[in-house]
Amino acid sequence: MTRIETARNGAVSEEVRQCAAGEGIDPERLSQHLAEGLAVITRNNRREIPPLGIGRDLSTKVNANIGTSKDRISIDEEKAKLAMLVRLGCDAVMELSTGGPIRDLREYIIKNTTIPLGTVPIYEGAIKAAEAHGNITKMTPDDMFGAIEAHGEQGVDFVTVHSGLTLRAIERLKSQGRTMDIVSRGGSFLLEWMVINEKENPLFEDYDRLLEIAKKYDMTLSLGDALRPGCLTDATDRAQIEELLTLGELRDRALEQGVQVIIEGPGHVPLDQVALNIKLQKEVCKGAPFYVLGPLVTDIAMGYDHISGAIGGAIAAAAGADFLCYVTPAEHIRLPNVDDVREGVIASKIAAHAGDIAKGHPLALEKDRKMAACRKALDWNGQISHSLDPERVRAWRAEVPPTDSEVCSMCGEFCAIRTVERALKKQ
Repeated sequence: MTRIETARNGAVSEEVRQCAAGEGIDPERLSQHLAEGLAVITRNNRREIPPLGIGRDLSTKVNANIGTSKDRISIDEEKAKLAMLVRLGCDAVMELSTGGPIRDLREYIIKNTTIPLGTVPIYEGAIKAAEAHGNITKMTPDDMFGAIEAHGEQGVDFVTVHSGLTLRAIERLKSQGRTMDIVSRGGSFLLEWMVINEKENPLFEDYDRLLEIAKKYDMTLSLGDALRPGCLTDATDRAQIEELLTLGELRDRALEQGVQVIIEGPGHVPLDQVALNIKLQKEVCKGAPFYVLGPLVTDIAMGYDHISGAIGGAIAAAAGADFLCYVTPAEHIRLPNVDDVREGVIASKIAAHAGDIAKGHPLALEKDRKMAACRKALDWNGQISHSLDPERVRAWRAEVPPTDSEVCSMCGEFCAIRTVERALKKQ
């Protein structure tokens, strides 16, 4: 039985109890959320890793993307990125390679980490078709489903599938017009295939086949947003909403079959539309967990898109988004390096935590209370341990002159905390 089927039968599994304990919520409540599709636990039944819960009443999770391209193939660098994001406490990783020994890198992640792994199988299907036939439009439906099956069999925990991109949605896109059309790589592969072959999207048309594969491995389907806006002027338009409506229907069909689903969302969204997008998704998709890329709240932050994404991510998380995909400073420019991954992970973790505070998540509030107590006591080891990036804080703290080990070098002897404490003791 899948997790959904187990929960529907009234059983509370050990992994649900383990996940609930880490989140500080009632396991029966979490089990009910799984049964209703309000939360998922992303773990392939072929992997033995700690269960990661995403969704209603759970802390906001963060994913980091790594992977090679044909222009830059360095497995050692990808391994270094993986080590960095794991060290920083990232909740999940997506491997999005389009060049080099792709399967080998996935296998390395599966064998050397205990966090969930996500992929976009159509990348591999398209690459193999291009290598074999010279063009991705020669890819067959069997190639698409074969790639998904291979990823599930290998142990991938969640897969992005652009099942909501239909011929009708493409007509909507063409008729309304867009500044950026489609910026989703997987979505662009499918659109070209559909237009050239004049056929419906196999991941939509034969959705039941997809559900069978996912159910076999209890693999979570991340229903991708091929029509996510790639710039602010395209945000919350008819094409985006057309796809979202389809994703809501596909969510219902998956739940009926006992398959876990999360919904992917934008993208580039103006600040005033971020919360609106979360509300729309939650209404249309009946509370399904929502996974957002950023969202980026301006198009002109090149080199600093991790900041733009963190601003949007914090608002999205506070409004109800459940899963944030990080954005690095290298977004829109080049493949990120290890330092970019570090900056992207920390920015998204700040956003997720800020959103959890706004939601009133008790564990998030407790973390900040502990940090405040350590600052009041000038307990530097405590402050370091409670920070999101202890390595950086420890390194910077080591640069403070040893003349006074209690204070920082900004205030020095004029430390406000110590001054007030000294004054109040004289009363």
